[in-house]
Amino acid sequence: MTVSSLSTAALPATRSALRTDLLMLLTAAIWGSTFVAQQMGMETVGPFTYTAARMLLGAALVGPLWWWRGGPFASVPLHPSTGVLGAGALLGAVLFVAINLQQVGLLGTSVSNAGFITGLYVVLVPVLMRLGGATVSRQAWTAVTIATAGMYLLSVKADATIAAGDWLQLGGALMWAVHMLLVGHLARRHDPLRLSVLQYLVAGVLSLAVALGRETITVDGLLHAWGAIAWGGALSIGIAYTLQVIAQRDAVASHAAVIYSSEGLFSALGGWVMLNEQLGLRGWLGALLICAAMVLAQWQPEPAKAE
Repeated sequence: MTVSSLSTAALPATRSALRTDLLMLLTAAIWGSTFVAQQMGMETVGPFTYTAARMLLGAALVGPLWWWRGGPFASVPLHPSTGVLGAGALLGAVLFVAINLQQVGLLGTSVSNAGFITGLYVVLVPVLMRLGGATVSRQAWTAVTIATAGMYLLSVKADATIAAGDWLQLGGALMWAVHMLLVGHLARRHDPLRLSVLQYLVAGVLSLAVALGRETITVDGLLHAWGAIAWGGALSIGIAYTLQVIAQRDAVASHAAVIYSSEGLFSALGGWVMLNEQLGLRGWLGALLICAAMVLAQWQPEPAKAE
């Protein structure tokens, strides 16, 4: 095979990798915009009620994709497989724990601290991969380190202290890391869109069960929170988590974690644009480090050309 044919053959793979990275970047952008909605939603409903509402809304929105694969989903053909119900239930259970640790934790800490501590899954993913026996490149560890430093500068103020909800966020970060590894593993073996429907449904039903036992649910409260529920359900659940499952069929988990670390960047930028919050020099330096980590994670050296 000639060098020319090798280069031509590499183009589809390059385009596929770029498409995967862009999907994960869009996912991170949506997630970053959702922290504000999560806190606003709890002004009139409890944390488990909010999670149940957004999860069940997301399940309803993507539910038709269990059978229908037209339009933009034509590129994700139906992939029947045994064990998809169990896999979806497992993902849903882990998602239930992760997202509610984050949601309840927001009652006892700031959005900035929650964003940073949640972002620690960027560090935990390669650590868990290494504990599982996988090889993690030095480049990936370097990108993780840079992204972590960037998130710290971007999200945590110089005088930040450990709030009560921070410990819940830390537990959530561990569960997000587990969830990301499971998504990468299961989405290659089962239909990714069916996995999405199942995990939202399971997480929503479990959250509703807890809400019915611990919180007071009123129609008035839900109506007042409908905007935040729609934001968190339609955008974050219906679109972003579905994109995550689709994208991670072809992505290395440690690489995906670094790209998802830009969630903090998009959160800060959203506050700056919509709420006139100023990043300052410290924040912009953190944003720059996150961008650098993303570039490093995606960069691949050119293979040596054949003579």
